[in-house]
Amino acid sequence: MRKFIAAMLCLVMTASLLAGCGGSSKDNAESTTAAAEASGEGLKIAIVSSPSGVDDGSFNQNNYNGILAFIEENPDATVTPVKEPTGDVAAAVQAVADIVADYDVIVCCGFQFAGIGTLAEENPDVDFILVDSYPTNADGEEAVYDNVYAMQFKEQEAGFCAGVAAALETKTNKVAVVNGIAYPSNVNYQYGFMSGVNYANKNYGSKAEIVELPSYAGTDVTGANVGGNYIGSFNDEATGKVVGKALIDEGVDVILVAAGGAGNGVFTAAKEADGVYCIGCDVDQFDDGVVDGDKNIILTSCLKVMDMNVELQLNKVKDGSFKGENALLGADTDSTGYVKEEGRHQMSEDTITKIDEAFAKVKSGEIVPAANFNEMTPDNFTGL
Repeated sequence: MRKFIAAMLCLVMTASLLAGCGGSSKDNAESTTAAAEASGEGLKIAIVSSPSGVDDGSFNQNNYNGILAFIEENPDATVTPVKEPTGDVAAAVQAVADIVADYDVIVCCGFQFAGIGTLAEENPDVDFILVDSYPTNADGEEAVYDNVYAMQFKEQEAGFCAGVAAALETKTNKVAVVNGIAYPSNVNYQYGFMSGVNYANKNYGSKAEIVELPSYAGTDVTGANVGGNYIGSFNDEATGKVVGKALIDEGVDVILVAAGGAGNGVFTAAKEADGVYCIGCDVDQFDDGVVDGDKNIILTSCLKVMDMNVELQLNKVKDGSFKGENALLGADTDSTGYVKEEGRHQMSEDTITKIDEAFAKVKSGEIVPAANFNEMTPDNFTGL
């Protein structure tokens, strides 16, 4: 299945290249005040991200924060954010190609960067940290490179926590998940959320219904219809608000938002409604939920801990222990989870107790939530 997915991605990239790419991504480099003055010893780091950039308050920013944490401890290192403005897979690879000769380490954020395998092979002196995808070779097959640490996450585990929370906290018994694009990581969140709702309904007496808008159903990288509610972008806040409002009009009062910058539109729709809560994604988004005074729309946030893992790999580059690997990270390495710290959520203690009880079974493997390609469904997964 992985080879098929990679081959499909290769075909999409080829078609995009034939259509032509935009101007050089060097023109899109953003300035940063976080980088210290360069010295001969400091690592020169670039981070190449999707259209929502490194200040999206979610996925890209969390990766960026890992770099900033490294620089705080290594002030002779520098970072340059590069924003690829289209989200196109061919343009994403070209954005990396445009800068590959200028940096020691390049952090690539997103599924669209899987095609950097050939670049990595041609530039063995550059180390790559790839987040949310594994590299592919010239034939479109998944490969491992000595100079590429590629990390994927079990987003379905974090989504599962969000689903249990939504099912237990909803007042209308209608919940939903809104995603950006149906990349595997986003579908994992969706399926994990749906698994969590179904688990809570079966085991904790909740009666939550998962609401999907057929006009916003997603199509994954194999062309399969995965349902859900997909904005079609990680940067389109206007459409995000439209999708959010449509779900609220259907009676939904808890929404997991896994859509990058486009998710801010869903937040806006929730803020303009009454009694509607959102669940943040990737990072603790509680601060993004402030409406006015003490009112906040963030119920909790499900976590994919990228910053810690990015910083870890940069330290390995620095000390010479960096090693190429295609890693799958999850609860067993504290790389997935949810926010339950006091003052950063609005769940009941009973809800937290039940999520912790279920998540302990996820960590042990007794529960394995559905994911895009683990051959399970939200209606039929291990532990349901």
